[in-house]
Formats: sequence, C-alpha cells, structure tokens
Amino acid sequence: MNNFIETDPKELDFNAFSKIGDEWMLLSSGESENFNLMTASWGGVGVLWGKNVAFIFVRPARYTYLFIEKNDTFSICFFDKKYKNALNFCGSKSGRDFDKAKECNLSPVFIDNTVAYEEASIIITCKKMYASDINKENMLDSSIMDCYKNNDFHRMYIGEILKVYRKNKAE
Repeated sequence: MNNFIETDPKELDFNAFSKIGDEWMLLSSGESENFNLMTASWGGVGVLWGKNVAFIFVRPARYTYLFIEKNDTFSICFFDKKYKNALNFCGSKSGRDFDKAKECNLSPVFIDNTVAYEEASIIITCKKMYASDINKENMLDSSIMDCYKNNDFHRMYIGEILKVYRKNKAE
C-alpha cells in the first residue's frame, strides 16, 4: 500500500455514472485468507444520514454476498481501463470455482478490515450501515422487473466510507 495516498472523499473527481456504469468496480469483502471479489456496475456514492456513503447491490446467489453478509466492511476498487478483461472475468466467473484474484493477477492487500488490490487506481473502504432487500412490492416502475425476470432480487447495502485511497501518480 506504499503506492497509495489517503484522499478526502470530497476530492474524488470522477464521473460516477461513467466510472461505475461503464468502467465497472470490483466489490470485495472478507478476511486476509478468506475473501471474494465480484465486478459490479450498479451502485453509487453520496451523502446520507450526514455521512459520506457508498451503496452497492449484490444478488444473494453471488458468492460475494456471503462475505459481505458475514463481514462488517467491504471495499470498492476502481481500475485503469487496461484491467477491463480482468473485471469481465470477475463478473462472469464465480469465486466458488476460481481464485479470481490469482486468475487475474491481482494482488490482494488487507486494509481497514477488508481486502483491496494493489493494482487498483482508487480504493474506497466502507463499513456496512444498512441493508435492505429489493422487492417487487416497492417497485413504482414496472419496467424495473426486466432486471428481475428470475425474481433474483438484489440486496442493497449502504456503507459509510471509511477511507479513500488513490494511487500515487508519482509511482
């Protein structure tokens, strides 16, 4: 982690729509010897309850769900575009079947009681504050159900941002 500098969350200078929706993020949770990671393109950052927060969505069928449920913290990592193939792999393969970090040549680091990756350009560590299941009864726009043809609804997690780390550009 020597090549990262801690940054104030208010100094994040990226477009969240592009960074999350187009470039994707890597969600991770677990302990140094037992963790999992998955690619996500749903989520965001903002302010809620007077705190800087990130919100993520994970389907219960995903292996990472078990780790986020079990642990109090998770990380969100963003990568340079050259890692798009690795992120694609991490979003299409299960950690039950593959050591995704090893398969993608990612170097796990354990910080703020969760796992992140040396190759990331931005790391956001979060402490879970709230979780709620998405459910059909609360959908006000029926077109949303197109995302849930199998009734495999996500769980939404809201996490307080503990720290933001940015790759030191001098490296």
